[in-house]
Amino acid sequence: MIIAFSVTPLGAGANVGRAVAEAVRIVRASGLPNHTDAMFTTVEGEWDEVMGVVKQATDAVIAVAPRCSLVLKADIRPGVTDAMTAKVATIERYLAHE
Repeated sequence: MIIAFSVTPLGAGANVGRAVAEAVRIVRASGLPNHTDAMFTTVEGEWDEVMGVVKQATDAVIAVAPRCSLVLKADIRPGVTDAMTAKVATIERYLAHE
């Protein structure tokens, strides 16, 4: 499964970077394949491990903010691994042939 998620502190002031960085640190420490960009962090693995990482990242934000927003998008395909890079590789192949 691949989950793209965004966790944003609310009610903790304008500077949310430190709390978001702590959430990303948790994802990276998980050892699961992941990627962070300006909008989302994407993580790949089995349901329980991915959802556990999302929960830990959310808990880290809640520890420093009275409220948070969590946005999730999931691609659930049992038995598929390395989809995070395979999907991008497929698009790159199509782009290379244009």
